[in-house]
This record gives sequence, structure tokens and C-alpha cells, in this order.
Amino acid sequence: MGLNDLETQGWTRFDADPATLKWAAAAHEAGRAVLADPAMRAQWLQCEGTWFVGVDALPTAPDGSIGGVPLAGAAPAALAPLPALHPAQLSITFPGYPRPRAGESEAGFRYRLNRDAAHVDGVLVEGAARRRHIREPHAWILGLPLTEADPGASPLVAWEGSHHVMRDALRAALAGKPPETWADVDVTEAYQAARRTCFETCRRVVLPAAPGEALLLHRLTLHGIAPWAEGAQAPPEGRMVAYFRPQVMGGAEAWLAG
Repeated sequence: MGLNDLETQGWTRFDADPATLKWAAAAHEAGRAVLADPAMRAQWLQCEGTWFVGVDALPTAPDGSIGGVPLAGAAPAALAPLPALHPAQLSITFPGYPRPRAGESEAGFRYRLNRDAAHVDGVLVEGAARRRHIREPHAWILGLPLTEADPGASPLVAWEGSHHVMRDALRAALAGKPPETWADVDVTEAYQAARRTCFETCRRVVLPAAPGEALLLHRLTLHGIAPWAEGAQAPPEGRMVAYFRPQVMGGAEAWLAG
């Protein structure tokens, strides 16, 4: 699979690669240290201890390297040249996920439980009214598994082809508005309607993966985290995945292009 699949189906998988596996081993060691840090746990451990959110928590360098080990392998090569990267997200789930997140409404928890908390990255909820705006347009989403875990251990899920639905809906919502104003346009209704269409018309695919492999999502793909299946096994440090999501050059206009 490769980048052609990314545009047609909204996701692609790269097979295990020795260079990526070497990076994953170094990131796993660093990730265990992050998880053991009381300050990090206090900041990022959510959902009654079943999800470590870990935004920018993994100490990767701007080139993606960690502990002197370069970010390498088939997936980084396909995405080259890589832009400057934020520290990677360290997303960790544990048996029992999901539990309600602090401040989450009953409806919000039901959505997390029944719809995998499905979302498109960068379309952020803001304010008490929970309105949505395009604030963080990403270029792509690269997931790199760091631990061996059973397929039912809260894997990544995605809705195949949802990026086409989302692109069309958001373009329609922004039609006639100057691109420089798009970040300030309320896209709540368009986004929610498109999300419902994705649930009704797009195939939900479950994407477990192992260290050395890589999962690449289109920036507009609807995705989330599945509940932890009964009996699924993972090491004590949980199902651990590193995510890179660099900002796209050109802002929201480039984000919706293609």
C-alpha cells in the first residue's frame, strides 16, 4: 500500500520496516519514562486512568528523531521531505477504555463509547456553545505503534472515504468566503452533518498495527479509538502509539485542496 491509497480510501498501512522498528524501540523506551513521570500523568492521564492523551509529550526532535535514532523507514521516506515536526503525541490506552473524561457530558461519553469519539483533526471545539472552527490544518497524520498489543486493545479506527465527504461539506460551507477568513467561520453544522453521512455511508475499518509498521491517515479522514475489547491483552504500559501531525503549508485553503 502507499500514497495512492491515502487519496482513494483515506488511509494506508506501511509494512514493518527495520528502520522504523529501531525508531519505535527508542520511542518506546522514552515513552515509558514519560508515562512514569508524575507531572505528565497528572496532566495527560484522562478517562479515569484509561487514556494517556500525551499531546507533544514524546521528546522527539524537529526531524522526528528520538534518542539519536532517526525517524526512518518506508513511511517517512514516502512523506519526504519532512517538515519541521512538533514533539510527537504519545497516545496510550489501557484496559477499560473508555471511561468518562473529566467534564464530559453523558452524550459526549456515549459518543466516545458508541462512535469511537470519531473526529477530524484540526476542527476544534471551542467555548461553552461547543462551536467548531478549522484551527489546526494538518498535512497528514502518521501513527507509529510502540507496543505489541492484541487487535482488540483499543485500535485506531477510520471511516474509509470519509475525507471526500468532509472535503465536499466543508468546501460548501466556506464557499464565497475569502480564504483568509476561513479559520473564523463556524463550520459546526456542516461538520456534524458530514460526520453523520460518513457513519451512514463509509466503511468503518479497524487498524491494529505492530511496532515497525506505520499507519498514515489523510488529514480529512474521520477517525477515532475503539473501546478496549474484553480479554484483549497489552503490556503494562498499555497500547502505546506515537503520532505526528505537522501543520500544512498554506493553511485551511491548502488543507481543503486536492
